[in-house]
Amino acid sequence: MTDLIIMAALPFLACLVMLSILGYVGLHVLKREVIFIDIALAQIAAVGAIAAHVMYGIHEDSLPAQLMALGATLLAAAFFAVMRRKVSVIPLEAIIGVSYAIAAAGALFLVGIGTGGHSHIQDMLSGSILWVTWHDILVSTLILAGAGVGFYLFRKPFHAISDDYEGAAAAGVNTLLWDFLFYVLVGVVITTVVRIGGVVLVFCFLIIPATVATMLVSGWGQRLLLAWLTGAIAAAVGLGFSSRFDFSVGPAIALWLGLAMALAGVGNSLRTRSRRKVPGPPGG
Repeated sequence: MTDLIIMAALPFLACLVMLSILGYVGLHVLKREVIFIDIALAQIAAVGAIAAHVMYGIHEDSLPAQLMALGATLLAAAFFAVMRRKVSVIPLEAIIGVSYAIAAAGALFLVGIGTGGHSHIQDMLSGSILWVTWHDILVSTLILAGAGVGFYLFRKPFHAISDDYEGAAAAGVNTLLWDFLFYVLVGVVITTVVRIGGVVLVFCFLIIPATVATMLVSGWGQRLLLAWLTGAIAAAVGLGFSSRFDFSVGPAIALWLGLAMALAGVGNSLRTRSRRKVPGPPGG
């Protein structure tokens, strides 16, 4: 048991670091109905990093490669912000899906002409959370803390746009600017955490805890706390499950997050039924 705790300590801490920001961003993502934004931005960032590797022969984890990945993410953030503002006949989610497909095709093309393509795809999907180091956690924490400060400072326009985009625009909020800043911060977060957790785990951490919280409680504060708690419990149980049955960590945590969402759905359904059965006041 002691060996298990020691082995899982850093991966669990990495999960908590990721959850600290993904739980909050996930609530915005659900409100804005841009569910696949993290996968799209992660894929676009990957194209930037792979392009740096193919064109200049630099390692994809090096600073120049990460800067190219960030640059690709900034371009995507600007594109999504403009599309949300200028294009009304096509849902933004559809534009994000098409962007992901194009970026995925570009990534497959680049890894096909580069070296070590298969290993990169594996790392991108599953991450390297079992091999995370204190250095990884420290660097990620500093970057995510900076993004968190940005989310806090700009929380009022971000919340206004997430709650009611058209209403915020009618009230004079510069939706184009604030959407761009929002997607920039999301891009920084996703680019940082995907290197550790992989696309699958990051997507689950982003969406499922926020969905569970949205089904069970109301208010941003309560939902954020429940999202953090849900993700932390699933991470702890998933790490234990993966160690006991020699299962991949990311998929194991994802499975327990899925179970949490299923239980939340059942609980929400039972609560709704009980409310319907409550009789009205007599003499109505």
